[in-house]
Amino acid sequence: MEILALKHLTFSYPGQEQKAIEDISMRIRSGDFVVLCGQSGCGKTTLLKLIKKELAPHGNLEGEILYCNKPLYKTDDRVSASEIGFVAQNPEGQIVTDKVWHELSFAMENLGYENSAISLRVGELANYFGITPWFRKQTQTLSGGQKQLLNLAAVMTVSPKILLLDEPTSQLDPIAAADFIATLQKINRELGTTILLAEHRLEELFPAADKVAVMENGRLIAYDSPRQVCMTLKNNPISAGFPSAVRIWQSLEGKNECPLTVKEGREYLEENFEPSLCNHVSRKSDFGIPFIQMSDIWFRYAKEEEDILRGADVTIHGGEIFCILGGNASGKSTLLKLIAGLRKAYRGKIEILGKSIQKYKNGGLYRHMVSMLPQDPQTVFVAGTVKEDLLDICGIMGFSKKESENKINELSDRLSIGRLLDRHPHDLSGGEQQKCALAKVLLTEPKILLLDEPTKGIDAYAKLSLKSVLAGLRDDGLCVVLVTHDVEFAAENADRCSLLFDGELLEALSPEQFFSSNNFYTTSASRMSRGIFQDTITAEAVIAAGRAQWKD
Repeated sequence: MEILALKHLTFSYPGQEQKAIEDISMRIRSGDFVVLCGQSGCGKTTLLKLIKKELAPHGNLEGEILYCNKPLYKTDDRVSASEIGFVAQNPEGQIVTDKVWHELSFAMENLGYENSAISLRVGELANYFGITPWFRKQTQTLSGGQKQLLNLAAVMTVSPKILLLDEPTSQLDPIAAADFIATLQKINRELGTTILLAEHRLEELFPAADKVAVMENGRLIAYDSPRQVCMTLKNNPISAGFPSAVRIWQSLEGKNECPLTVKEGREYLEENFEPSLCNHVSRKSDFGIPFIQMSDIWFRYAKEEEDILRGADVTIHGGEIFCILGGNASGKSTLLKLIAGLRKAYRGKIEILGKSIQKYKNGGLYRHMVSMLPQDPQTVFVAGTVKEDLLDICGIMGFSKKESENKINELSDRLSIGRLLDRHPHDLSGGEQQKCALAKVLLTEPKILLLDEPTKGIDAYAKLSLKSVLAGLRDDGLCVVLVTHDVEFAAENADRCSLLFDGELLEALSPEQFFSSNNFYTTSASRMSRGIFQDTITAEAVIAAGRAQWKD
């Protein structure tokens, strides 16, 4: 049975000539698991919100959306609220109550269910999702993974027929993200719930999907089974965001069926290549002087709470990209805030360029010294357009009008945000906001750049732009500290990586040492190639090793 049909759907926002969505037609059967992917700003979020009529943006809509063979916008409000569920990108943005048990009850209470029915359903869902151990906790005390699981469970209390999810794993660590995706598969498999999921993180999703829909500039360019989409778009640049197994197979001119999983990718490598050593390009190890020195740092947010950091030590140098990984709520963002002087440790010492952080007075820490991109890019914007925001920071930095224009144009080209300059920051997609916020931070021209989840919500192309920007900053002698859940990005770009665990930063290692020795905090390419190629932790390294063996 067909649950959703889009017929020649076209949409544009008010005052915008460019169409956000153009002539999209697709049909989704009941029980399908559909993954929606494409570049940031290609229209994924707009499409999802148009299907959830309560969230539909204002603008010019053409075409038709049918839900269960009836026009969506004629659907009864109660039916829409209960049968079409929506889980947003930001875990905190969807939580509306203070207690976990109340959050689970909220939707049913608003739909007028009897108390006895609510209690039974909430009890059932709490057990199904494993929420029982934190059932009576305050929602603000939950980790990012727990909050997103709570959002999903709260939506499922009203038994929706279709689930719409907008990049729900973008703020989750690798283990929490894998658990969340496994839960979605379980819901789809055991309850028959239809799932339409927009994501950039595709490693675990392609194998789970019945269909993959690929969007480009508002248009649907492919809609088929995952393997067929990989075959169809084999030479398309958009495949740069596909799973590692797919990219390796494509680049090594693989024959037969395209592998999707680590297991299938490993089988492909074993069948086509002999185990061999690899000649790696050495990572940079001769760093400059110490820019950041943290010694025995202890921190808690309130006296009655537990310590988040417990004796953390680290030294980070100029000309270095240092990546910090770890689970949700492990203290990574807190660590950045301490370095940025936004929080103060109650024990220990932090030195910035050899000077105690307490000795920087009257904003001296922030003038060409330390700058931070927070996890939520919306907090960076204060003006009505992106360009006004960028001009505002240029004024604060004392740049002349000509200097400001030149610097903004240069950054716009490097980050591909030129077409966004006249847009309101809050009208942008999550990935577009991230890039524009980064541009504003870079205009402060800091010696130390702190980035909190900079790849959140951005596509493979934007990551390549960010990679180029970070490499240039490192070559200029900057110190870049990057907190991330994106293990693939860390493997490609870091000079050293460290895991924050139990309040301490564990030994910092080169990416090859770090990811080759890990089984869970590691890359798909590393899992796929172990025992075949040595210390190949990125898809590009596996491809290079395979090609080198061909030459031999």
